[in-house]
Amino acid sequence: MSMSDSDTSSQGSDYKNFRQVIRDRLLYEMLRSAKSKDSKSAWKVLIMDKLTVKIMSYACKMADITEEGVSLVEDIYKRRQPLPSMDAIYFIQPTKENVVMFLSDMAGKSPLYRKAFVFFSSPIAKELVNHIKRDSSVLSRIGALREMNLEFFAIDSQGFITDNERALEELYGDDEGSRKGSLCLNEMANRIATVFASLREFPLVRYRAAKSLDPTTMTTFRDLIPTKLAAGVWNSLTKYKSTLPHFPQTETCELLIVDRSVDQIAPIIHEWTYDAMCHDLLNMDGNKYVHEVPGKAGGPPEKKDVLLEDHDPIWLELRHAHIADASERLHEKMTNFVSKNKAAQMHQGSRDGGQLSTRDLQKMVQALPQYSEQIEKLSLHVDIAGKLNRIIRESSLKEIGQLEQDLVFGDAGTKDLINFLRVHQDVTRESKLRLLMIYASVHPEKFESDKLSKLMELARLPQDDMNAVYNMRLLEGSTDNKKSSLGPFSLKFDVHKKKHASRKDRTDQASTWQLSRFYPMIEELVEKLNKGELPKNDYPCMNDPSPTFHGTSQSASIQANQVSTPHSMRSRRTATWARPRNSDDGYSSDSILRHASSDFKKMGQRIFVFIVGGATRSELRACHKLSTKLKREVVLGSSSIDDPPQFITKLKLLTADELSLDDLQI
Repeated sequence: MSMSDSDTSSQGSDYKNFRQVIRDRLLYEMLRSAKSKDSKSAWKVLIMDKLTVKIMSYACKMADITEEGVSLVEDIYKRRQPLPSMDAIYFIQPTKENVVMFLSDMAGKSPLYRKAFVFFSSPIAKELVNHIKRDSSVLSRIGALREMNLEFFAIDSQGFITDNERALEELYGDDEGSRKGSLCLNEMANRIATVFASLREFPLVRYRAAKSLDPTTMTTFRDLIPTKLAAGVWNSLTKYKSTLPHFPQTETCELLIVDRSVDQIAPIIHEWTYDAMCHDLLNMDGNKYVHEVPGKAGGPPEKKDVLLEDHDPIWLELRHAHIADASERLHEKMTNFVSKNKAAQMHQGSRDGGQLSTRDLQKMVQALPQYSEQIEKLSLHVDIAGKLNRIIRESSLKEIGQLEQDLVFGDAGTKDLINFLRVHQDVTRESKLRLLMIYASVHPEKFESDKLSKLMELARLPQDDMNAVYNMRLLEGSTDNKKSSLGPFSLKFDVHKKKHASRKDRTDQASTWQLSRFYPMIEELVEKLNKGELPKNDYPCMNDPSPTFHGTSQSASIQANQVSTPHSMRSRRTATWARPRNSDDGYSSDSILRHASSDFKKMGQRIFVFIVGGATRSELRACHKLSTKLKREVVLGSSSIDDPPQFITKLKLLTADELSLDDLQI
């Protein structure tokens, strides 16, 4: 079982981004390789299981699959029509159930298909291979039997998930250290390793170390999660190193494994970019948005499912822009379109210069059929931005967002939160809960007093919301924040001298939009990793780097230093809701589109960050931003990607029963 010879590592001359590599492997290495010269039909059947369907759908469009000769896509567990003149491609997990189903399809005198090309998503056990080999009638009908080593979802051009949606519950819940937790870590480790097998990258593996490995403090299973996961990934990688042809023997990239304890605030705080706001506020199902368009001939409105993905150029341009910036840009696009088109101006004139409604845009589509796709895309995003701005206005989100960020940066404290809860009693329950969760994260010592319970009474939060706040403790890890029980003599003499903050303002950031001070902690960690400044005690290596490894070499540091630093410092309290139109921090949406294609060709070695327990949109955006800044493709991986409502629901399911190290088998 072998892999393709095509060079996909970051050392290759023809550089492709993360998702392009995955797409190419599925389309060309798998589907195209199944072409049979002696086949009577050029068309093939593609058979997948529940997981591999998702792997394929995240990386490829149906049109791509059809172009490679697939006329029918089938579920391996559904009853299927025999097509004995056609070849079949099986893309399946290497489970006993799947192998049994495959054998029943192809065995006997009347197989369902002429020939089978079988591709497994991860390494298959020897006993299952032997099980296949024992059936001589099937053996002669197998055109290929290979391991693709591709068992993750490429959710973004620089992001993937391992589809462990219940990782938070299974690893941090009351049953921690159980068989469920170990199985979850093993599966996650194997799936992370397939990322490196797919890209043919061999990483320097670093991880967040447990902080309390000393005789006086109890070390829990939770503390050891990154350590155990790093060990699992390393075990799989060493197997690939010895079994996969063309797998690198020295390090080609860097992998940093952390968990949610490095940043409890990122999954909860309101993030103000267009992408994050859509997923946070619009009840989207994954990337699917339900768009209401006016009905034909004055009928009732029609609902249309729209995918907010990379194939939409407006989405691609605006997704990482601040909502105020995105709204301005959409207004400019619409104004430019109207000013250049007489028919559109006629419709605009009938509105007396007011803003275009969705119905006006529908009329423009009918009047200008040649621009229908362009107008429909604009109409969609004008509608979405309008909805978001209405929610922001009606929910007092600017005031909430300001307090959230002031709490994080130490510019607000307990009194400010109490005053806000008293004055804004009509604020939604979820917004109050998120404020309290941020407060609890910045002030973990309040768990020991009755301060939190009094705040929750003031906010009128029910018990299950209170559980979410108290369960924040499970994500603390054993950090320095726990050193709060210093006894009755720990008088706070420096209370006015030192602010209680969980973030420092970034002095290297240009003055930007209000409510965009917040940044996820992985931004700081990746920058330190890139400079070679990540502390070895806190983030040890699984493997000592080879002498030839240049991930943190002098040349990389020089390259990083050559990136121009914005000369103006970020304002402490930016009062404006707008940024000068001529500013270009190298990460505006125009800059991305302008530089993306050329920049990737000059990229250095990849950096991978994996977060156990769910990643956020802000962390994914940070990886895009850092790729531009550091000139190295930064890829984010996680067990899942969670929007605040999802993450809070998961936190409510946790409870706080601790296990000691003696109860565990490491």
